[in-house]
Amino acid sequence: MSQLTNLPNIGKILEKQLNTVGIKTIEDLKEIGSKEAWLKIREIDDSACYNRLCGLEGAIQNIRWFDLSDKDKKDLKDFYQFCK
Repeated sequence: MSQLTNLPNIGKILEKQLNTVGIKTIEDLKEIGSKEAWLKIREIDDSACYNRLCGLEGAIQNIRWFDLSDKDKKDLKDFYQFCK
């Protein structure tokens, strides 16, 4: 496994999902972005939820997901609703 679990919000299960969809490093995750990473995960796990999307964005920003700005949370919520 990679160092993805060193990021906030990323546990072993999410790290395994990220690895499965080809995201192996922190740099990979930052390059692809939270939305695209979440879409890839959703292809293999239909239980991928809004909280997982926020977790990915928080990991990219190196903060806990609940500390995301209200603007970021709204943007992610709108994206999640659009994809639903």
